[in-house]
Amino acid sequence: MGRIEKQVRVAVVQAAPVIMNLDQTLEKVRTWTAEAASQGARLVLFPEAYVSAYPRGLSFGTKVGSRSPKGREDWYRYYESSIEVPGRETEILGEIAKEYALYLVIGVIEKERSGTLYCTVLHFGPDGALLGKHRKLKPTAAERVIWGEGDGSTLPVFDTPYGKMGSLICWENYMPLARLALYDQGVELYLAPTADSRDGWQATIRHIALEGRCFVLSCNQYVTKAMYPTDLACYDELESEPEVMCRGGSAIVGPLGEYVVEPVYGREDILLADLDLTQIVKSRLDFDVMGHYARPDVFQVEVNRKEKRNINWEEK
Repeated sequence: MGRIEKQVRVAVVQAAPVIMNLDQTLEKVRTWTAEAASQGARLVLFPEAYVSAYPRGLSFGTKVGSRSPKGREDWYRYYESSIEVPGRETEILGEIAKEYALYLVIGVIEKERSGTLYCTVLHFGPDGALLGKHRKLKPTAAERVIWGEGDGSTLPVFDTPYGKMGSLICWENYMPLARLALYDQGVELYLAPTADSRDGWQATIRHIALEGRCFVLSCNQYVTKAMYPTDLACYDELESEPEVMCRGGSAIVGPLGEYVVEPVYGREDILLADLDLTQIVKSRLDFDVMGHYARPDVFQVEVNRKEKRNINWEEK
């Protein structure tokens, strides 16, 4: 399709779900999306693991060499609040995107019937269609206890009237070759849902904007301990956690590394910005990571886009 518009209003939703409550979280998605649409947004981004929790502070009763029965109870609850892709919940999310005629990009916890969960980003078009998904390639640290790994079959970039749109999740953005895979597909709207509220994350997203000469939309949750259900089997694991468990820090950065919207901390909010899409090409006068500033004669990368499967069944 290629970019046909020169400007777009985007919205970054810094909010928490109703933790481990799927239906109420979907209602929050509808409410926040309606608010963003009422302010003219044509692209709405939600944080990593928004449906239905980034379970910060929980270990699910796991230690090296043992797992607890209480932890398994919380794990089951977490599994039940996750979604199949496609499924009933993706139909609901698609209906929300269609109702407000916008691109909806949202972090979810995706479940497979085998019992494995994945940290996934879903992309919906303004007609309600599920355009595709990206599964997190490498969960970080203790995330590896609860999430499986994605593969190269879910590294898409999508054509929109506002340019090519793609996403990497949280610390995947520290993987240079993963970024390169998006750059090579021409990403212009680089979406970075995250759970990282550290000051250092801001340096990351500004670097990516400069490196990719793209707009970077970074989206995090604002979460307090009071938002957690107190009837979790392992609720005592949260006793040592601070009251504000994630302070936010969502931001929007332009293709020369300057903030379009500076980081927001300490509250739920919607960050709105009108992006001048002509800045993308203008920024590439002196640097184009996959064009005149590339050296394919020196550096080459291979990307395996095949889906990982344990068994390949052949027809008789």
